[in-house]
Amino acid sequence: MDFDLTDEQRLLRDSVDRLLADTYTFEKRKGYSAEPEGWSRALWSRYAELGILGLPFAEEHGGFGGGGIETMLVMEAFGRALAVEPYLTSVVLSGTALRLAGNAALQSELLPQIAQGKLTVAFAHGERQARYDLSDVLTMAKRKGGGWVIDGAKSVVTHGDSAGKLIVSARIGGERDDAAGIALF
Repeated sequence: MDFDLTDEQRLLRDSVDRLLADTYTFEKRKGYSAEPEGWSRALWSRYAELGILGLPFAEEHGGFGGGGIETMLVMEAFGRALAVEPYLTSVVLSGTALRLAGNAALQSELLPQIAQGKLTVAFAHGERQARYDLSDVLTMAKRKGGGWVIDGAKSVVTHGDSAGKLIVSARIGGERDDAAGIALF
């Protein structure tokens, strides 16, 4: 098995590292954290221009069709720089949920907006009683008319305060810890 990075992956890693070395000094990070959203919209737009936000999405959704390794390289660079932008919540968690569980209409509508930096999305899943058990969901969703009504509470929705949209997990069936009874809205 070959664990070496491809030339393209090394180029991606080096490019993101250079960008963050130039834009993420200690003083600049303090400034970004002091912005109203707690992160830099200007840098977010720059990430979009460079294709970082669309990296894991298919080309038809404005992305580059990258995989887990490319996402890991970006996340490692963001971690080294202690970047505060919502890449994990918007691109990795919410983008993956949309890619794997969203219908074609939602994917076509939302993924290009995320890739272009026009939309941030937060993933509202964790609940106080769950204690990190991903299948422990008490928030309920019930059909009403042509839609759904969601009733419950989520805790620690990272970047939820600045997100344009939320993806919310809710129980549509089963018992409290039945993973098969959870849906995303």
